[in-house]
Amino acid sequence: MALLTPARLRQGFLLFVGLSIVAYLGVLLYGEHAGEFLPSLALIKWHWVLIGLGLAAMDWLGGGARLWVLSREIHEKPPFWPLVVAGGMGAWAGYLTPGMTGSSPMQVYAMKRAGVPVPKALMAILMSFIATVLFFVIGGTVAILFGAGKALGPHGDVLGLSLLDLFKGSIGMFSVFGALLLAVLLAPKLISRGVHWITTVLGRHSVRIGARLESVRAGIDQAHDSMIAFNTPRGWLSLFWATIISGPSHANKLLAGYVALRAIGIHAPFVDLLLIQTLVSSILYFAPTPGGAGFAELLSTMVMTLYLPRELNAVYTLIWKCILQWFTIAAGFAIFSVWVRQGLKGIEANDA
Repeated sequence: MALLTPARLRQGFLLFVGLSIVAYLGVLLYGEHAGEFLPSLALIKWHWVLIGLGLAAMDWLGGGARLWVLSREIHEKPPFWPLVVAGGMGAWAGYLTPGMTGSSPMQVYAMKRAGVPVPKALMAILMSFIATVLFFVIGGTVAILFGAGKALGPHGDVLGLSLLDLFKGSIGMFSVFGALLLAVLLAPKLISRGVHWITTVLGRHSVRIGARLESVRAGIDQAHDSMIAFNTPRGWLSLFWATIISGPSHANKLLAGYVALRAIGIHAPFVDLLLIQTLVSSILYFAPTPGGAGFAELLSTMVMTLYLPRELNAVYTLIWKCILQWFTIAAGFAIFSVWVRQGLKGIEANDA
């Protein structure tokens, strides 16, 4: 079954653009200074926008470097630059699908183009996600222990919770995810047996499903072997480096708010903005629209009221969204159009 096709990605893009425009108009109305938008463009410090463009590139370089570090443990000599493309295209497809659901299939497809088998690609992507979770859990916990974000404590009131409370809650959710994923890594045999049992039960009820599950079982065995490879000192070391690389990999998400404020001449506490953007990023992971379109603009406007005058909401949001998504979307479409011209028909779940 095709999970991603040019048509579906085009539909996601159109929905992303439509919801973004509606939300952006909402930001303009909320600011009550729509007439000041054009004059506010003169405030933009373009060297900070260029820095933002560099941050957007980390969707590609950071994400690709992380896939490369992890793929080395399960695949001989994975190519670096094709995996950089895979990392960036994963981010691109994630922005065009609800809940980032298109990210993993696109990364699998791009990694297969680079010569990495699908089961191994899936394992590298799973380990990459574990690294992301560990980065947010460890980094957020350390920041709170050292007193970062105390200034957020008195601010915000969402169902009686402050911004700092919401941030701690998001770290708690990531901690639960991290515990579950580490359990998968530490007990691969148990997980493999469980999945084999499920596929066997399903196969008994349908000959057609049973035939399909034969290839699934082979993939499970390859994934199991890959998981064992990571459950070694060398594998844990690669996970450590992947966790470190998760910082620059998510630089555009974590630093977009700070850079966008500096681009319009506003100085604000770096650490507090880092925590706010981490909160926004964690919430947008679960947004039901492509790239969190609609939610992103309104959520960012709400939490940035501490530092952002209403008349500058619109220009801030424009720069913030470019750093966060639009630069990557533009680059991704350029690459995807080349793939389509080369004969791309679709990305299938059973593509092995």
